[in-house]
Amino acid sequence: MGRRRRERAPRRPPPYRDRGPGGRVPEDHAHPGGVLGAAVHGAGRVRVLAIESATPGSSVAVVEDRATLAAASRIDRVGHASFLVPAIDFCFDQVGWSPSDLDAVVVDVGPGLYTGIRVGLATAQGLAAAFGIPIIPATSVDALALEARTGHRLIWAVVDVRRGELAVARYRPVPGGVVKDGLTELLSVDAFRGLLASTNEESLVVGDVAVLPEGFFTGLRKVKTGRPRYPYAVTLAEIGHARLERGDYPAPEDIRPLYMREPDVTINWAKLRQEGPWASG
Repeated sequence: MGRRRRERAPRRPPPYRDRGPGGRVPEDHAHPGGVLGAAVHGAGRVRVLAIESATPGSSVAVVEDRATLAAASRIDRVGHASFLVPAIDFCFDQVGWSPSDLDAVVVDVGPGLYTGIRVGLATAQGLAAAFGIPIIPATSVDALALEARTGHRLIWAVVDVRRGELAVARYRPVPGGVVKDGLTELLSVDAFRGLLASTNEESLVVGDVAVLPEGFFTGLRKVKTGRPRYPYAVTLAEIGHARLERGDYPAPEDIRPLYMREPDVTINWAKLRQEGPWASG
């Protein structure tokens, strides 16, 4: 027997915002601005798939109206491609959905591991192209900070981008979530320690703390470490859900990986429609 399909309201076209000089959106196009985690009320039922593969902690989640219905995760620096599609299929099977039931896909566009970012974004682009749904980009540092939002400390979200460098972003906790304080920076380990030492505030460091050398926090009396180590797909879904309700997301062709070092990559839409895991033709 085939699955009974739900009745769907017509899809809203994605908003095409002013893209600034040269037709490009700002570098932080994946960061929504304002309070991360702030709920938006009054929207109808929304079904979202969230994909996290920018870090070794790969995960996927299917969420309806902010309720997580199914999720899967695995820690593996090199196995993103072999994990994602089976994990997505598993989650769909758990809740009786098919990709055509989705209202949007949320994906971590970085910073993080080059291959993992590309795999996650290509998977999201393939779904969007095949089923005509929007993609909501989110960043790994936003997800880390939002997950760590409890408490009063300044939050430093850290992602290991290899070559002895870290992607670092700072956030302030506020009622209902966190607010980003400045841009995401690419720092050496020593530069990050110097930044912490010069900050005269109680701070919480989350993310890839394990890659920091022994003794890194010695003398930093106002600094503590905490969880999560990796961003979670469930948290990405929370970010994406709010952006979808506000209509605050870029056009699909404007979504770019946030590699920090490497140049932007343009997705080949025609190829994805023909060769993606959910090819439409």
